[in-house]
Amino acid sequence: MTKRESDKRQRILESAEKLIAEVGFQGLSMNRLAKDAEVAAGTIYRYFNDKEHLLDEVRIDVMRRVATEIQRDLDDSLDVKQRYRQVWFNIWHLAESNASSFSSRLQYDSLPCSDFYRKRKQELQLFSKVNQIFEDGKAQGQLKPIANEILAGLTFEACATISRKNAIGLYTLTPTDIEAAFDASWDAIINH
Repeated sequence: MTKRESDKRQRILESAEKLIAEVGFQGLSMNRLAKDAEVAAGTIYRYFNDKEHLLDEVRIDVMRRVATEIQRDLDDSLDVKQRYRQVWFNIWHLAESNASSFSSRLQYDSLPCSDFYRKRKQELQLFSKVNQIFEDGKAQGQLKPIANEILAGLTFEACATISRKNAIGLYTLTPTDIEAAFDASWDAIINH
């Protein structure tokens, strides 16, 4: 694929994400998408087989960007708690500064997927450093021996929710409150 084709494909993905945020999945039409992306309607089908394929690709694109931000500057040589802290605060800052992108990822999680096993495999690959933190913590006896999905739900998903609510003004948290939230999050998953 040439750079121009790649840019056009990316523009379609970005327009689709924007329109989904505005009108939802059901309101997304290919004609409206073509107009927003400034391409001919037929051009969309050069890159995507159908609407379902487009939605899967938008989901992957969002997931990739979120994974990159969450795992930014993660140093594998640090201990489990330090790596956990880095990811936790990366999530905090992402949810706080870019709530729409992060919210999109949560929205796509609830969308039916044409190939659940492929989606799950992609998630595991994209978020491999996060999963490694949990695996290392369990292997060292630091973390509760429960599924990584549960560990993430108890900690990182709660972090994102609190951060978004703080960012839009529903909560007014001080730096001390945020540190306390981190400590409570860590406390929720460690072995006592």
